[in-house]
Amino acid sequence: MIMDYITIALPKGKLGVTSIELLAKIGLPTEGLETDSRCLLFDYPAARVRYIICRPTDIPTYVEYGAADLGIVGKDTIVEAKVDIFELVDLKFGKCKFVVAMPEKIIASYQENGKFQINKLNHSRVATKFPNVAASFFAKQGMQMEIIKLHGNIELAPRVGLAEMIVDIVSTGTTLRENGLKSVAEIFEATSRLIANRVSYRIKNQRLMEIAAKFREACSQKQ
Repeated sequence: MIMDYITIALPKGKLGVTSIELLAKIGLPTEGLETDSRCLLFDYPAARVRYIICRPTDIPTYVEYGAADLGIVGKDTIVEAKVDIFELVDLKFGKCKFVVAMPEKIIASYQENGKFQINKLNHSRVATKFPNVAASFFAKQGMQMEIIKLHGNIELAPRVGLAEMIVDIVSTGTTLRENGLKSVAEIFEATSRLIANRVSYRIKNQRLMEIAAKFREACSQKQ
C-alpha cells in the first residue's frame, strides 16, 4: 500500500473496458490504459493513481490484503470469495444473476400445482463454479446437497449424469437454452461494485470518499 497513491484493481476483459470508460468519465487518468495488454501495472504519478490489472476472481483478494486500495469487481465474485472488504458503490454495469438450472425435459416431474418444488431435490448433486454461493443458497432452503466444484462448461454436468442440476451466473440465458437447461430458481442478481480495503478506508478516507462520490454520481446519471 503506497501512502500517497491510490491503487485501483481493474478486471481484465469486457468489465475492464467498461471500467476504463467509467474512470475517464469521473476524471481519473486512463491514457494508454488497457486491461488486455501484457502490462499489468499502470502508473500515473501526476494524479497519484496506480492501476493493477487482475483476473476478476483475484480482485477481492488484492483488495482484502491491501495490495489495492480500491477494486472494481462483480457482486457474484465478492459473495463467492467471502472476503473482508467494504462495498462502496453499485456501479450498475455487468448485470447478471445466479440461477439454479436443470434439464428442461425433467422439470415437470418436480412440479406440483404448476409450481417447481426444489425441495424434492434434497440430497442431490449440484455442479458449480461457485460452491460458496451454492452451499449458502441450499442451506437456506434447508437442503443438504453434494456440491461438485468444476472450473468450466458446467452445463455438461447434468447431461452426462455428473449432477442433477447446476448453479451458475447467466446474462442472456442463451448457453442454458443451447444445452437443454432451464432456470428453476433465481438466487440473486449481481452487478459490478466498487470495493475498498478496510485499512485504506480508514487512513485514506477523504480521497477514497471523493472517488466513490464521483463513481456514485456517474452511475446515477446512467439510470
